Amino acid sequence: MASNTATMGNLPSGVGICTTIPDILYLPELVFGGLVWILVACTLVVPANPQGWVMFVSVFCFVMTFIWMLVFACGAHRNSGGWAAADFAYHGLAAFFYLSASVALAKVTLEMKDGDILKNYQLDISAVVFSYVATLLYFIHTILSAIRWKSF
Repeated sequence: MASNTATMGNLPSGVGICTTIPDILYLPELVFGGLVWILVACTLVVPANPQGWVMFVSVFCFVMTFIWMLVFACGAHRNSGGWAAADFAYHGLAAFFYLSASVALAKVTLEMKDGDILKNYQLDISAVVFSYVATLLYFIHTILSAIRWKSF
């Protein structure tokens, strides 16, 4: 643990993104974001507006997190403090987006409780749970990125 926190003032590259804090959270963010995307895409879209927002957030964050991870893996950041600030800003925005999408999805799911299609209700419950897990991961990544940014 000491080796991970001692390098908080440096941005990792290569395989280092899989062993340093907060960059180790990229893969769980991709997994849970992808699950939200898949589960919402599998359900019947009854109220299109909230479900559309959830799909936008999950796809946007999945693609951007993947691109962000590639930028860090390739070392394109060149250990710049500006990239550390951008990392903090992106993950803060993603956490806010996922929180708003999670609340909207939970509201839609509660309204579906008395519906006739149990499978869609169960898929939406799973999507809500994974959406809140993704929100928590992005929030933790935001806090740890802020700490790293301030150490530059």
